[in-house]
Amino acid sequence: MIKIILAQPRGFCAGVIRAIEIVDQALDRVGAPVYVRHEIVHNRHVVDTLKAKGAVFVEELSEVPSGEVTVFSAHGVARTVQEEAEQRGLPVVDATCPLVNKVHAQGRRYLSHGRTLILIGHAGHPEIEGTLGQIDGPVHLVGSAEQVASLDIPADTPVAFITQTTLSVDDTRSVIAALRQKFTDVIGPDTSDICYATQNRQAAVRDLCKKSDLILVVGSPNSSNSNRLREIGLEEGLPSYLIADGSEIDPVWFEGINTVGLTAGASAPEELVQSVITAIRALGPVTVEQLAGVEEKIAFRLPPTLRHLKARNAAHNNLDNKTAASKEADSLSNDTEQEA
Repeated sequence: MIKIILAQPRGFCAGVIRAIEIVDQALDRVGAPVYVRHEIVHNRHVVDTLKAKGAVFVEELSEVPSGEVTVFSAHGVARTVQEEAEQRGLPVVDATCPLVNKVHAQGRRYLSHGRTLILIGHAGHPEIEGTLGQIDGPVHLVGSAEQVASLDIPADTPVAFITQTTLSVDDTRSVIAALRQKFTDVIGPDTSDICYATQNRQAAVRDLCKKSDLILVVGSPNSSNSNRLREIGLEEGLPSYLIADGSEIDPVWFEGINTVGLTAGASAPEELVQSVITAIRALGPVTVEQLAGVEEKIAFRLPPTLRHLKARNAAHNNLDNKTAASKEADSLSNDTEQEA
């Protein structure tokens, strides 16, 4: 008999739910296709599901035909991308997570106060690229305490730090400690400003490790937060695997295992967790229980720009042939649409 213990919380966070809903509503309002710059969230299942509905994922705005509705992913984009979309007249709906936008605002505020800005994160991650491109001024990117030591900045320089949202307090602790050791004047966001979802999911996995012989994390290989959940399991001395869904289960993993801890990254849907449970059930008798944990009730509002999207056939009508009365009727109709 294998016992499966589910982490609480796990899976979708509010920022991911909002981003997916933005693409869904854009498709409902405009019709296919809707173009999305970069993967809306880092999960292949989510991306493939939206593709099937008519979303087209691109890496550059040059791939978006003129006039087509474009969604920016939850990771955020640089200002140059925003400016390019504006210059081309692309109708844009920004799905950047509000917590990522908060980091951008913090960075700009610290720079405006004359501080040297340090960004803690992983080079090359889309969120980092977006953050670097949202801040008008020099930003020093560090990912480890060793990189802090190599910063060529005088010790008495007033500095401030911001962090990638998929990193938790635990992830950044050693880097922040190195900053405080190297510099005499360091400020940064309060720990309460760290992404709640990242912190909650990592804390839940640490609790899960105390009761498990094996840790399974549902998520995509390019998901930073999912990879970190697996790493926590390894740090706790447990065999830990990152899997996309139940099809990747290896029966060998369960030899001599009594209790399996199961969680999911912030961009992995619950149906994939259930597919893992089904796959384990195929190996023999299973019981399932959920670990006590934080119940997340945070929800983010959808951007008002969604309300102003028009159906594709309406968007391509020749407005020059409309009477003033017709234009006014359209305006009133748009104003009375239910707010997203």
